[in-house]
Amino acid sequence: MNLDMFSNSQPADRLLTEAIQLLDQSIAETRTISHLLHPPLLDEAGFSSAAKWYLEGFAQRSGIEVKMDLPDNVGRMPKSIELGLFRVLQESLTNIHRHSGSSRADVALKVFPDKVILEVRDYGKGIPRELLENFRTKGISFGVGLAGIRERVRELGGDFDIQDKTPGNSISVTLPFAAKGEATDAAAD
Repeated sequence: MNLDMFSNSQPADRLLTEAIQLLDQSIAETRTISHLLHPPLLDEAGFSSAAKWYLEGFAQRSGIEVKMDLPDNVGRMPKSIELGLFRVLQESLTNIHRHSGSSRADVALKVFPDKVILEVRDYGKGIPRELLENFRTKGISFGVGLAGIRERVRELGGDFDIQDKTPGNSISVTLPFAAKGEATDAAAD
């Protein structure tokens, strides 16, 4: 506001005008990042609606074609499960965009009475087999994002796996609706 007031009281200056434009752009980008980190739609309408919104935006921003298989009638899940699934979705797509070189991705959600399964697949260059095998069998991480997914899923009492699909990889997360997952709701808030 001070910059705007100053610019209105002074003759037009190119550097001042540029600084105001950069500041406005930074504010807009900060709001976008904040909104993407925890969209209000996740709390208001649940995972399925928030995921559809996120996937559409991701496809537009990244140029990666995303095929969605998300049921419309999911209903609400425990908050910790919805937030966990959303974070896994975000990190998986970020990894696809940054590392895989894939031009497309598939996202599927399967809901059962006792659990939910989220699968994210890419068609890119894949993870080298040795790294993937060490991650799967020895728990050796080769990236902060995948380690974060594994820890989040573990805290929710679920299972996390990465499979070589050649081309690409598939990430699968299974989260139970059992008491352990529901008990973590307070920790997620």
